[in-house]
Order: sequence, then C-alpha cells, then structure tokens
Amino acid sequence: MAEQRVVVVSKEILPETAKKVTDMFTRLAGSPIPAKYEAHHLHSDLIRSLLKVQHIHRGRITCILTVKPYACFQVLNAETLNKRIGHNAYNTLHGGAVGAVAEMVATACARTVVDKDKDLFLGELSVSYLAAAPKQTEVIIDASVVRSGRNLTIVAIEFKLKNSERSTSLCRATFYNMPVASL
Repeated sequence: MAEQRVVVVSKEILPETAKKVTDMFTRLAGSPIPAKYEAHHLHSDLIRSLLKVQHIHRGRITCILTVKPYACFQVLNAETLNKRIGHNAYNTLHGGAVGAVAEMVATACARTVVDKDKDLFLGELSVSYLAAAPKQTEVIIDASVVRSGRNLTIVAIEFKLKNSERSTSLCRATFYNMPVASL
C-alpha cells in the first residue's frame, strides 16, 4: 500500500488543492514525487538544474541552459488540472521558465557589481520572446550589467540557441540597490 503524505504548502492554499497538484505531477511522472522535491526552495533548485555556468566576470555572466522536458510544461486550464495538462503545443521552452531563468541569472550578474552590504530589489523584468527554443537543445545565456549606480542596477540578458546563435529572447532587469538598515 502506498504511503499517503500530507503536503502543507501554505496557510492560504487548501490541502485538497495541494493534493490535486501533487497527484497531477505523479500522473505525469508515473511515480510519486520524491520527498527531496517537497522543499521550500524547490523552484530555485528546478531552475538551477537547467543551468551550467560557463563564465563569471565582474558585470558579466554566461551560462548554458539545456531545455529539459519539464521546462516545456504548461497547465492549460487550472480548474481541470487532471484533464488539460501537458507539453506546450510545440514542445519548446515555456515562457515562464524563460522569465524565471532571466531573473536568477540577472540577480547573479548584478551581485557581481553591487556590494554585499546592499539588498537587491527586482523592480522590473521585461522579456521579449523572439523565437522558440526546442526541447533538448542548448541555449547560451549572456547577462551583462548595462548600468550600475548608487541606487540602481540594470542588467541585459540574451538567450540564443547554441548551434545557430539565433536569439530566442531578450530581457532587461532593473534592480534597486537598497542599503541594509542599521539600527
């Protein structure tokens, strides 16, 4: 008999809703979700697992993103999770994954120029989708600081296919540099 686990996501999400979502992933994967993936920072771990860092320099980061199948999923109708889930129509990198990766890489890039004693607050992230990145391809991500001042840091991020150098997405992140309050 399979062990039943109760997943508590937050006080705002009903346990029945959490169970529907975990059941959906169980059906997709064909096996239960491993306990290590029921962690608070799971989102960050999933996004980080797509990336391999190539270069880190002051004001510049280059990564390789492998478009894995789980980065191509979408939920088509949230009310009927069990009926309308699967890969997006073209089996390409999902736009939400592009945004999540852009945020993570931009934050890391900004950290190369902003002092550790300042907190970073993401004020704006814009993404222009230019072309699709098919499943199982590699994408080069180049992030560079465009401007960094006392209160503001702007990072440009370009996603391009490794084999053809064709741009798939252009992103721009604006960070506010907040000094840590001293009490």
